[in-house]
Amino acid sequence: VRVHEGVIHVGHGLGTARAHAHPRGGQPPPESYTVPFSDDTYACPCTHDHEPTLLSFEVMPPRKPSLEEPFWKTVDQLLRVRPDFMSVTYGAGGKDRSNARATVRRLVRDTPIQPIAHLTCVGNSTEEVVSTVYDYLDSGVRTFLALRGDPPVGQEDWEPGPGGVGSATELIHLIRTVEKRRCDAHPGEALRSAFKPLTIAVAAFPAGNPAAGTTPQQEVERLLVKQAAGASFAITQLFWDAEVYASFVERARRAGVTIPIVPGLLPATDPARLRRVQDLTGIEVPEQLLATLSGFEEQERRDEFGAAFGSRLIHSVLDAGAPGVHLYTFNKAKPVLDILALMGVTPDPQWSPASHPF
Repeated sequence: VRVHEGVIHVGHGLGTARAHAHPRGGQPPPESYTVPFSDDTYACPCTHDHEPTLLSFEVMPPRKPSLEEPFWKTVDQLLRVRPDFMSVTYGAGGKDRSNARATVRRLVRDTPIQPIAHLTCVGNSTEEVVSTVYDYLDSGVRTFLALRGDPPVGQEDWEPGPGGVGSATELIHLIRTVEKRRCDAHPGEALRSAFKPLTIAVAAFPAGNPAAGTTPQQEVERLLVKQAAGASFAITQLFWDAEVYASFVERARRAGVTIPIVPGLLPATDPARLRRVQDLTGIEVPEQLLATLSGFEEQERRDEFGAAFGSRLIHSVLDAGAPGVHLYTFNKAKPVLDILALMGVTPDPQWSPASHPF
């Protein structure tokens, strides 16, 4: 069936000769008919004065029992602003994978949020990765963030074994393959997949990836490969200048990248944390930003400055066409909520842990 300029064309799928055959003396089947509306009918006018903006957070699973209670209190605070999704990290070399899986399962079971399960291949065998994918799918996960991952400490030159998964692109293919096999084997899984399609996010590096020694243009090319492999959308590594994001997206669109590219942002409230993140990612923090934060003796002043800085950065990326923002929380609710408050995003007064018990 095709629709073109208000006309529905019906293909019989029986071959040319049989498609046009009809009983002796009968009427041939209609090949098309005109409907009383045009394609413009589907172009409904926008009913709000701004584009819908996606909001999401990244959290890290608690590494020990004593951190469980504060972690879930943080999650509850974040859920009060009704984010679209929450991603759960997996840890370098998959060292937090059991905690991550337990956290994701609980988010699926006990909260209204759509969790994104981070999945890495570094430090894991192919069998372990496949097992994790099956476990996540069994628990109701429908979105993954496919990452190569950081190598384990002391194994900076890690390489996958024979037949192993060694890149985010290969990981995308593995996840898609597992999903297809489940759907082929079980009609119920196929229906579930039709109702809730599997989506896969990937990382993007707008300033280039210092760990890989790549330029922004090379990262655009990598993103194109990930898109071709089946990526649904991308989340960027952090940056401190909206122009870095805007120029990367413009370059990506020119190259043929069509998937949404969501900017990943980190609140600037703790100079020590910013320096640690700089050491881990290789993304340099502007010296002026570090100097300004370090110049405040009270944390309250740092929080105020960080909220103002973060809200300006978000406004800038949204003005540049960003579909939303993904905020790296480091399991701290206050810095991100302070930023959102300046943007008019406040906790839902009707939300309470009792209405969605953990």
